[in-house]
Amino acid sequence: MTDTNNTPGADGGDGGDAVVSAFNAVGADYIFCSSGSEWAPVWESLARRHRDGEPAPEYLDLTHETVAVGMATGYGLVKRRPQGVLLHAAPGLLQGSMAVHGALLAGVPMVVTSSESTTYGDGPGQDPGGQWYRNLSIVGGPHQIAQPFTKWSNEAASVHTLPTMIARAAELSWRAPAGPAYLNIPLEILLEDWDGREAKPIVPPGSTHSSPEEVDPVAQLIREAVNPVIVTETAGREAGGFEALVAFAEAWNIPVVEPDSAVCGNFPRTHPLHAGSDIGPWMDEADLILLVNCRAPFYPPSRRPSKATIVVIDEVPQRPHVVYQVLFADKYLEGNVANTLRQLAKRAKDLDVAVVTARRAAQEERHADEQATIVAVEAKAAQAEGIDPVLVAATLRGLIDGQDAIVVDETITHSRVVKRHVQTSDPDSYFYVQGGLGQGMAVALGVKLAAKERPVVLTIGDGAFTYNPVIQSYDASNAYELPLLIVVFNNRVYKSMNLNHRRFYPEGAAAETGEWLGTDLHRLPRLAQFAEPFGMHTETVDAPDALAPALERALKAVAEGTTAVVDVLVTR
Repeated sequence: MTDTNNTPGADGGDGGDAVVSAFNAVGADYIFCSSGSEWAPVWESLARRHRDGEPAPEYLDLTHETVAVGMATGYGLVKRRPQGVLLHAAPGLLQGSMAVHGALLAGVPMVVTSSESTTYGDGPGQDPGGQWYRNLSIVGGPHQIAQPFTKWSNEAASVHTLPTMIARAAELSWRAPAGPAYLNIPLEILLEDWDGREAKPIVPPGSTHSSPEEVDPVAQLIREAVNPVIVTETAGREAGGFEALVAFAEAWNIPVVEPDSAVCGNFPRTHPLHAGSDIGPWMDEADLILLVNCRAPFYPPSRRPSKATIVVIDEVPQRPHVVYQVLFADKYLEGNVANTLRQLAKRAKDLDVAVVTARRAAQEERHADEQATIVAVEAKAAQAEGIDPVLVAATLRGLIDGQDAIVVDETITHSRVVKRHVQTSDPDSYFYVQGGLGQGMAVALGVKLAAKERPVVLTIGDGAFTYNPVIQSYDASNAYELPLLIVVFNNRVYKSMNLNHRRFYPEGAAAETGEWLGTDLHRLPRLAQFAEPFGMHTETVDAPDALAPALERALKAVAEGTTAVVDVLVTR
């Protein structure tokens, strides 16, 4: 065994102390925990540190795995640093797996841990408990389960290497492409004596830069292009990416498309160079397409632009967790995206003034037409019988304008409406929840935890609402003073499922008889009522003239520190 001058932890430090020490070293602000019986050593270490005034990440006791992982995701979307997540054994990992996968898709760094027994009571030391022998263990261990939906998955084999294993997991999760790393920490290791060897504090990743030799030819391609377009899904998720994209687009006067697959705010939707969400018109017209952090720009994937040269600007353009990815790239710039965009903006010189002026004028005309269409659609919605979803989004936009609000969206059939009519225009002001439905509340809570001074609005469909761990999310909101405005777009149907049934079988038996299975949500009680036992502000709205006053009252309640739920019965 290697000699060490380190002494055992105070009061008989064990693996629990090693875990807390390691999360301190990696700079985790929080440990998000959905309790499991293996975490007693960590709880004891935290209690001891709190008693003795020693540093420790803030601990959040959460009552559902999706809430724990989802909050870490929301926090990471804003702070962009790895946090700690504790789940329970393999079942807890399985319960939280959809949210872990969502974090992988969202590119959020975190270290997810859970535990199994390795001795099942037959080894020396404390009895771990028979539940692992009977019910909780998985052949191969939970790290085998986690491999498909994490960036890296492994097991800590010794208490002495445990801190550096956590540090390694954090460093791997933080580097591009960022995503969750998983570590199985056997209970016996948590209970072992620890010799005090701590992990070295980790530092932010260094940045990779595209060289001038790589950037200059792309700048020349842009200079020679008559009708270029930028398409982006997640440029705004990079630190400084939103601002860098604005500067780049303005320097060259290039329109920016945020397709339906965009999952965060990347460019001001009110900007004259914002070209909407439809890449279709550019497929035959563009002579240069710049894909900026755009993992899946074309659907179906075989839908190739007719004449455009395609430049991919992305630190990791080929995402290893994407099963099938088609970019049709002619050239890659694989350095840090914000830095690459800034380099390209500096090279916006010797431009053909006539070409650039014509391009800018054409885009400004398109943008003006789009804004006029938005005004007309909103005017029509205001005159409609019942509450049109457009009216909800437009009213919400008016109420949060100038409030530095963040919108977290977990709608499906109304997501285009939310993006188009709420029209967020600032960095980190819009996030779409990725992965399976049921994570929106937790992600919004995590966003609020990271930006307590900003109002956070969750827009959510009634179907998505019922997938969420609602009770546990409300508990977390109250326990940690994280007030949200939750606006439910409630059309009383799983609309997405119904649309596919109608699309695949337009003249089928269901169309003939009206028996649409798998879609009806009318039998659910009023959704706002679930918040009443928590003392939250609740309203159900079914008339257009009642909408704005209800949302105003709800925002006032949120400003005063109370989560507000407004269940809006929309017409479609």
